[in-house]
Formats: sequence, structure tokens, C-alpha cells
Amino acid sequence: MKIWVDADACPVVIKDILFKAAERTKIHTTLIANHHLRIPPSSVIHFIQVSSGFDIADDEIVKKVVKNDLVITADIPLADEIISKSAIVLSPRGELLTKENIKSRLNIRDFMDTMRASGIQTGGPAAMSQSDRQTFANHLDRILMRYQKSK
Repeated sequence: MKIWVDADACPVVIKDILFKAAERTKIHTTLIANHHLRIPPSSVIHFIQVSSGFDIADDEIVKKVVKNDLVITADIPLADEIISKSAIVLSPRGELLTKENIKSRLNIRDFMDTMRASGIQTGGPAAMSQSDRQTFANHLDRILMRYQKSK
């Protein structure tokens, strides 16, 4: 298992949780973004900077991910592609995205895009709460423990 992070919009607090988990478990973790990111010095934490452009970072993640890898992303279309490759997707808010729930999430996303395109103000996501952070950390720990037991 490797962890891949869609890092362009990943909150700093989530990256910090991931850095600690990567060091603790020694699982290779790679952040991919189209702008420079600072990462701690580590043998298991890596950064790949891609060129700017629509979905360039997403395409790089899809190209590199394999079955049973873990991808951290809030991007629903990217999550759908990752799930189709039999990898695990966890949102920065701690929602585990699966074959069972991804299609409904895609439908909601497409509906909201249509609303915004027609001029309706839909607002953005709520601010990241302490509960979101805890949910993310708990799901991450469960996924990593399950992986380590299976080794």
C-alpha cells in the first residue's frame, strides 16, 4: 500500500495527520500538486509537482495508483476513477468513498455544478471542524491498521 494525496486543496491539518501516520507506519506517502509544497524531511514522505492545468494532478494520481493503495481527495470524479482501480478513497473530512456511495456523490456534484452554471449561489463547503479532523484520523487509523495486519 502507498498513500497518494491530491494535495492542491488538501487542508494543512490533514496533511499534518498524514505526515505523522506515514512516519509512524513507514508507509510511503506522496503528495501531488501543481504548486510547490513544503514537506518534512523523511524517507517515506514525497512530493511530486506537476504542471498547472485542469486535472493534471488528478491524472498523475490515476496513472500511479494501484489496487489497495489509499488516495486522499475531495475530488469526486477522481475518487470514482480511483475506486474503479480497486483502490481506497478517503476524503479529507473522513468520508470513505466506495462503489456503493460514489455514484450518488457524482450525481449530487453534477446537480450542484448545474445549479452554479445557471447562476444560483450554492455556497462552498463548511469550514473544517474538529469533528471532521477526528473522523479523518479515525478512518485513516482503521485503514492503516487493517493494512498492517494483512501484511
